[in-house]
Amino acid sequence: MGAAAVDGEPERTNQDAPNIVVVLSDEHAAAASGCYGHPVVQTPNLDRLAAEGTLYENAYCPSPMCVPSRLSMLSGRHVHDIGAWDNGVLPGAGFRSWGHHLRAAGYETVLAGRTHFNGPDRLLGFDRRLTDDLDFWITHDGRPPRRVPEWRRGSNSHVTEVGAAEHVHTRHDVNATDAAVEYLRGRARRPGDRPFLLYVGYMHPHFPLVAPPEFLAAYDPATVELPPTWDESVQAQHPVIAQVRRAFRNDEPPGPDLQREATACYWALISHLDHQVGRLLDEVDGSSLRDRTVVIYTSDHGEMAGHHGIWQKQVFYEPAVKVPLIVRTPGDLHEEPRRRRVTADVSLIDLLPTLRDLAGLSPEPSLPGRSLLSLPEGSRATRPVLSQYHAQGMVDGGFMLKLGRYKYCYYVHHPPQLFDVVNDPLERVDLAGDPDYAAAVGQLDAELRRVVDPETTDRRAKEDQRRRATGSADLTSPACSRDRGR
Repeated sequence: MGAAAVDGEPERTNQDAPNIVVVLSDEHAAAASGCYGHPVVQTPNLDRLAAEGTLYENAYCPSPMCVPSRLSMLSGRHVHDIGAWDNGVLPGAGFRSWGHHLRAAGYETVLAGRTHFNGPDRLLGFDRRLTDDLDFWITHDGRPPRRVPEWRRGSNSHVTEVGAAEHVHTRHDVNATDAAVEYLRGRARRPGDRPFLLYVGYMHPHFPLVAPPEFLAAYDPATVELPPTWDESVQAQHPVIAQVRRAFRNDEPPGPDLQREATACYWALISHLDHQVGRLLDEVDGSSLRDRTVVIYTSDHGEMAGHHGIWQKQVFYEPAVKVPLIVRTPGDLHEEPRRRRVTADVSLIDLLPTLRDLAGLSPEPSLPGRSLLSLPEGSRATRPVLSQYHAQGMVDGGFMLKLGRYKYCYYVHHPPQLFDVVNDPLERVDLAGDPDYAAAVGQLDAELRRVVDPETTDRRAKEDQRRRATGSADLTSPACSRDRGR
């Protein structure tokens, strides 16, 4: 590589830098995997990766919605810093992704499969693509969703469209694996080449819950145990949660038999995803790449899967915002096998500082995240972790701050929520109105406002969405503007 600059950083190649494979699924709740303790879901390959690497027990997404979470993760910046409000946002010229950053370290940066980028730029700073998103998932006009009380999803097909069959999502994922395996095979034959970052994105286990028959055969719907809150009454819920449920047609939950079938299909999609991860691991571990390749697995957000009567995401309950996160480095493979776990709260925005750390780049002070490599095993270091939502179903902005045992949910123009997720893991008891927790609410609200101004951010989001709805916006969002809305 020459001495050219990439976005202001001198381009250089560190021959000792590891290769990096990042696997990103869509809508995989952390709890729905064997290595996170699920007694039924079969994920032998993720379990193997966790047994050989480090599992982060409390990893959270930047937003419980696909595009905002992904753009925040790829830029290493909060949703409000880059204006990634909803699934219609088009990344603009100021957006800097993992690709931009690691090219500065001399990496070849490659994409395969699901990325959910919108617009004509299908690389966003990466060098090349092996396969792309499905066409019908790509938005080009930048139109925002309608954030009005009367908006409702056309149906609740996200839970009612279930069963055993072949599906275009399954074919997409297999094709992405095929392309990634071929790439890895070629790179193993060229050990002297510059290091690479390979991002492999999967559709599964995102709805529709149509699962490959051979994977669904492992799960009998009749034996599925529904979550204790599956039939929770919408009338008894927080008004914001009730509004989201109505918007996504979750206000009248399907019967228990259908929910059992939907759950079994969700688990089957996770097992199919796990099979694809296993194919990638086998290719890495069966070649010279094994001793010089970092493997990372995570998901863009979770899936409620019936908890609190909700399917999909769009809320701040644990099944929607807590994601699996596993990191295996070459050094892990030379230690005595043991389960390494970190309990500290971490965020997907921490991945960019981690990738920069692995690539030998110096820390970038403007990034709000931190390298995961700086957290020792068993670390309980406390740091506020932020998630936020500004899309359909939630008329006014919603913000979540997770700090240790407490989760604080702030809703513009509505009362907040407070949960103690240690004593109340199902998040059934809202403590926000309890006088004994007034100090905790005050502390967490102050912590939230140190990161983001909720009211100003809500106004910014709505104004940007109004401009985009009328076609008057210069659709360059999200361009980095770190000082706005703080």
